[in-house]
Parts: sequence; structure tokens; C-alpha cells
Amino acid sequence: MNTTAQILQNNIQKILDIWMQNQLADASLRDDLISNEELRRQSEELLSGLARATASGNVENIYAPEYEPVTEILSDISITRARQGFSPRETGMYVLSLKQAISQVLEEQLSDKPETLYKELLKLNLLLDNLSVITFETFIKGREEVILRQTDEISEISTPVIRVWEGILALPIIGTLDSARTQVVMENLLQEIVNTGSSIAILDISGVPAVDSLVAQHLIKTVSATRLMGAECIISGIRAEIAQTIVHLGIDLSNIKTKASLANALQLAFSMRNVEVRKINKNTGISLTR
Repeated sequence: MNTTAQILQNNIQKILDIWMQNQLADASLRDDLISNEELRRQSEELLSGLARATASGNVENIYAPEYEPVTEILSDISITRARQGFSPRETGMYVLSLKQAISQVLEEQLSDKPETLYKELLKLNLLLDNLSVITFETFIKGREEVILRQTDEISEISTPVIRVWEGILALPIIGTLDSARTQVVMENLLQEIVNTGSSIAILDISGVPAVDSLVAQHLIKTVSATRLMGAECIISGIRAEIAQTIVHLGIDLSNIKTKASLANALQLAFSMRNVEVRKINKNTGISLTR
């Protein structure tokens, strides 16, 4: 057993106490996301695993079999913190504060052996720096998973299919329309057409900031898929600038019903469904009759 491993084994409780003091003294500690008891449990588990791994004499190669439990523990902690909302700095400081704690004990134990202390600190720095890399890699992976899940959820929420009348559906689209989102739009719309037996679908693009050739192609695909399901499609929200862009791009929408506003599209849909809108009187307002 090398010097660092021996000191770890003999001073594990002391190192844990110093490590906890370092973490609790950090002003950025998120005690709203993790309790002191849970923080100590995680720290004790990781430190014990590190002590067992270094007992093999290996304090350099973290990819050796004896370090698998350590990297697994650290990966679980990093992913959990990414999902809980910890920042990269807060997660990185978790390992860096451990390095400070072990370095402090090494300096106390080897104060009379400066040459040995220097060599052991070099080994320790390399070991914990490598563990820090694993921490960041895993944290980024966990954060990417969170972002992807939130993106999917936002896509679902931002493409609601609304049943505005018997046989008439409306799908307001807000934001950029890319290939992935077009797929979600088509799936939601076609499924709702099946569920409701609707014959008219209104695609409202008032919330789409700009229409280029790619967006137009996505809209055409959605219209084509809708027609294959036996329903007619109306595109509303064609603003003046969008109309000019479509003309300049040479995109042919002549075989697709388009309207400037959702109200106009709804009026067209009513006429296609033989629904009459008429005013009864000033008190009762507007009534929809068939």
C-alpha cells in the first residue's frame, strides 16, 4: 500500500469531516436541493469507495477495475445533480473540495518529508483531476438528457390540436417549424383526425416568425398527409411579408386554401361544413347554428 492510500485508510473520518466543512462553507451550496444529511451520505460513500480503490496501490489509473465502483458512484451523483438543477460549478466543486481535504491531511502527515509530500500530491492531483473530468462528462450527459426531455415536452405542449367545432380542428403553430417538429405536428394532427372523425383542419401559422422554402415544404407535407386521411386543410395566418416571401421563393400554394387570419379560416371552415353564423340581437350576441 502506497503512502497516499495508507493515509486515506487511517484518516478517512478526518478527511470526511474536513471535506464536509469545505462543502458547507461554500456560499454557493444549494441546501434547497440537497440536505446536509444526504450530502454527507453521498460524500462518505464516495470517500469509502476511493479508499478501497487506492488500497490496491493504484492511485493513477482510474480506468482500472478497482475504480469502477468509484466512477459509478460519482456518475450517479453527477447525473442526479444535473437533473436536480445544480450548476456545473457546484458539481465540479464537489470533487475539488475533496482534493483540498485530502491534500490538507497529506500535508499534515508528511510535513517532515517534503520530497514524499510533493510526489504524493502530484499523484493525488492527477487522480482527482481525472475524476473531475468524469464528473463533468457525466454531468453534461445528464443535463443534455434533461434538455432533450424538456424539448420534447415543449414540442408536445406547443402543438396542441383544438377541436373548435364538430368536424373542425385547429392547430396553432408557434415558433420555428423544423423537420422534427413537423413530424410531431403531423402525428398529433392525424391522430386527432382519426379520434374525432374531423373533415377540416386549420393550420394557423400566425406565430411562425418567418417562412422559408424549408418551412413551406413542411407545411405542404402536412397538408398532403391530412388529405390522405380524407380531411381538407386550411392554412391561416398568411401575413403580407409571408405572402411576399412565398411568391419570391416560387412556392406554389395555389391548390391549398389559405386565409390571412384564423377568424377568416374558421369562417371558411363553417361554410364548408354548412354552418351558418348569424347575429340574434345585441344582448345575446352571436349564436352558431346549423
